Amino acid sequence: MSIARLLVREILHRKLNFLLGTLAATLAVGLIVSALTMSAAADLEIKRLMRNMGFNLVIVPKDTNMEDFWAKDFAESDMPEEYVRTLSGSPEIQAEHYVAILKKRVKWNDRQILLCGLLPEIGNAGKARKDAMGYIIECGTVYIGFEIARNLGLKSGQRIELLGREMEIVRCLGESGSKDDITIFAHLHDAQEILGMKGRINEIKALGCLCFGKRVGTIREDIARKLPDTRVTEFESIAIARAETRAMMEKYAAFFAPLVLIVCAAWIGVLALLNVRERRVEIGVLRAIGSGTGRIAVLFLGKAALIGALGGALGFALGTGLALRYGPEIFRLTAAKITPIYDLLWWSLAASPFVAALSSAIPTMIAVTQDPAATLTEQ
Repeated sequence: MSIARLLVREILHRKLNFLLGTLAATLAVGLIVSALTMSAAADLEIKRLMRNMGFNLVIVPKDTNMEDFWAKDFAESDMPEEYVRTLSGSPEIQAEHYVAILKKRVKWNDRQILLCGLLPEIGNAGKARKDAMGYIIECGTVYIGFEIARNLGLKSGQRIELLGREMEIVRCLGESGSKDDITIFAHLHDAQEILGMKGRINEIKALGCLCFGKRVGTIREDIARKLPDTRVTEFESIAIARAETRAMMEKYAAFFAPLVLIVCAAWIGVLALLNVRERRVEIGVLRAIGSGTGRIAVLFLGKAALIGALGGALGFALGTGLALRYGPEIFRLTAAKITPIYDLLWWSLAASPFVAALSSAIPTMIAVTQDPAATLTEQ
């Protein structure tokens, strides 16, 4: 009888064993394919969530007294607005999302407020960023802090006079529990005109490198070479939280896939071992009538490879289906990144049979080394 016929008869005779092995391979491939299909969206989602924690670098004039800066929340000294374009045009600096700021304390409507002028965020090469982290404010408009809006009864759509300049309230901000609640945000050029400081800023915020070992030290050196009359401060807690979160997710991904593979390979191996024990007499008969070790080995390894191939195909379908069904609900910001990766189908069809056959190697060795005389004597 040919190997193919023996293999078919073996599968039909021991359907449960074959189905359980196929289930193991399907689950292993399905989970890995699902994770890899969603990985691009997951990476981008993590980056965006970490980015939304806010800027982690502040660049101010070198002669800034940092005690006063933290007490007042702005620098008394100023620097040219052009500095922000100098930084964004320097690819060697490990930072992005630059925003130029001019912030001063002023008296308005018999109260002390912070006037904050913001230039729309720019990225590398001075290009405006579409994925801005902060407010995007048009000229002639303002955002009003929570406490100011509440105490003065201001509403979106109203027009106000801000230190001699008529402005439209586009948005009244929610409560933040910070100095933003007593701040009026305007476009940088409007704030410069109001304060009589055309072309000047007193702060640049940026999103620095999120990796360990290359944070503020290296960035300070790079910025010092470009702008020696500035100094850089890092919000260390934000930087560390970002770096640790990304490192944790990378470790989790590196742990998850091998674990699933090992557990399911062990499952297939145990099933193969049970199959060998059940078929000891049959194997003894085959050996006694002249079947060689190679023929028996091909029978067991062929069955494992078939299980792996079927599991690879079903697993790809399962994993892709799970990713497309549940991925957009998990990664709402980056749902569009979740699409089938058909290259994974070929990897599944190639790798799954190999792993299944490898996991059956030891049971196969046991099968082919059994002494047929000893086996049949026991019966």
